[in-house]
Amino acid sequence: MARLARAGHSSSRPKAVAVVNRLAEMFPGATTELHYRNAFELLVATILSAQSTDARVNSVTPTLFARFPDAGALASADGAELESLIRPTGFFRAKSRSLQGMAAQLVERFGGEVPGTLDALVSLPGVGRKTANVVLGHAFGVPGLPVDRHVLRVATRIGLASGRTPEAVEAQLCRALPARLWTLASDCLILHGRRVCRPKPLCAKCPIQSACAYYSTATAMSRTTISRPRRSAHRR
Repeated sequence: MARLARAGHSSSRPKAVAVVNRLAEMFPGATTELHYRNAFELLVATILSAQSTDARVNSVTPTLFARFPDAGALASADGAELESLIRPTGFFRAKSRSLQGMAAQLVERFGGEVPGTLDALVSLPGVGRKTANVVLGHAFGVPGLPVDRHVLRVATRIGLASGRTPEAVEAQLCRALPARLWTLASDCLILHGRRVCRPKPLCAKCPIQSACAYYSTATAMSRTTISRPRRSAHRR
């Protein structure tokens, strides 16, 4: 296996591709951990995942989709019942309004179907670029690079991006990677952020240490501290 480019170099396409390929080996079959059967279910699940966990969302969506299987049913749902069903995901009142607003727009503007373009998706209530890119990449096979808190943290920590906002990091990663890898890159970075490159990273378990700017800097600082001679204490 070829060695990854050393940390500290610019985020060239070869380095970014090598990092994604290495993470894909670590997480074979990487994809979203949300459960869904179609674009509508994925759109709903992704909206619910805001400030929640995929596991918590997956615990409520089977009952939710059995009760409201399509945009028409969701748009006409009783608000109190909907809130009760999605309550475990948090912020259930705001999410309920977003879901019903989104569903109503699908019925009114798109014949009840989820549109397959970024511009159309982000025009829906409760749908931002991250959610739209999740749906595009996984439900439609259209290249999209969702940037959540994990992607934002991991990409900047490794040195693949330097932006401070999801939009900036998305643009930088899209420039550094071919479109065919955008969705895979997001999925791998998310899984890496959840399992290894956590807020307090598990660097010893990381397969991309040689490409990581954070690890390179931390190692250099550690060596400097160790090599620095101690000063003897002077008695007064």
